[in-house]
Amino acid sequence: MARASNREKILHEGLRVVHAHGFAGASVRDIVQAAGVPQGSFTNHFASKEAFGLEVIDLYFANSCESMRQTLLNDDLPPLQRLGDHIDASRNRLMRNNMRTGCLFGNFTAEASGDNEAIRAKLLDIFAETQRAYAYCLRAAVKAGELREDFDCEETAAFIVASVQGANLMAKAQRDPAPVERFKKFLFTTILR
Repeated sequence: MARASNREKILHEGLRVVHAHGFAGASVRDIVQAAGVPQGSFTNHFASKEAFGLEVIDLYFANSCESMRQTLLNDDLPPLQRLGDHIDASRNRLMRNNMRTGCLFGNFTAEASGDNEAIRAKLLDIFAETQRAYAYCLRAAVKAGELREDFDCEETAAFIVASVQGANLMAKAQRDPAPVERFKKFLFTTILR
């Protein structure tokens, strides 16, 4: 097996550090120490901490895309089951650290999108892509007869993205998955009924 490059180590360990301590709270020194590489390795591979942050977001999104492929975009499963499975998978990821780290996208949105236009734009792209995946799944549910024909898939997908992010933040604050579970229950018993 090939050894991970310093760049890969910095990205993967840096993702863990940023997720645990926040973007501002994770110093370059903390990141390279976690990666076990010299401090100069950071500047050799990343033009700035912002450039590093953008790549960390991409790495986290790659994992999210895989989850969306297995759930929301998986045409082999009934559409509303896919939607429920996706919410459950997201909740399960949050529970790995007892809800302490939350969703990296929500964390970056709350922390860094106010003064960093590149990070804000990246997050908006990610939320738009996620919304498209939800809308695809909802349109499949309409086509399968699981939702009525006049169901507003686009607006509901936008609502789900915003609501999931809010539920994730509340779950992080409460260190309890109840907000995510409450959202899912309300979604399925009221909005998708």
